[in-house]
Amino acid sequence: MPHSLSFAVSHSYETSTRGVTVPVSLRSGADTVKLFAKVDTGAEDCLFDRGFGEALGIEVERGVLKNYATVAGEFRAYGHELTMAVLGVEVHALVYFYDNPKVTRHVLGRNGWLNRVRLGLVDHNSVLFLSAYDE
Repeated sequence: MPHSLSFAVSHSYETSTRGVTVPVSLRSGADTVKLFAKVDTGAEDCLFDRGFGEALGIEVERGVLKNYATVAGEFRAYGHELTMAVLGVEVHALVYFYDNPKVTRHVLGRNGWLNRVRLGLVDHNSVLFLSAYDE
């Protein structure tokens, strides 16, 4: 039985970089920062370089502390509520900024992003499809 889905946006992503990379805007109050992040369906949360939190005027350590354990090691991050836009699809979410300023990998994970959007991916064609969950 076939199924069909519709999406608000399609995005061709670069195949020359590792993973699926998309443009992201983070907003807290009147401040906005722009960056690129990897879509990571295995990541529990959305995680960003603490420098972007600081650029938004956020006191990173005042957030919700969370410890992570991965095959690559352990780290901690601090969660803050803000608005995140990916390809024009905007969500309000708890996102995390790394404690360690040397960690600069940005990931869009399940909590705060994947659980708030509809995502389609055709990697063979390097195309990502995206809509707000309730569209």
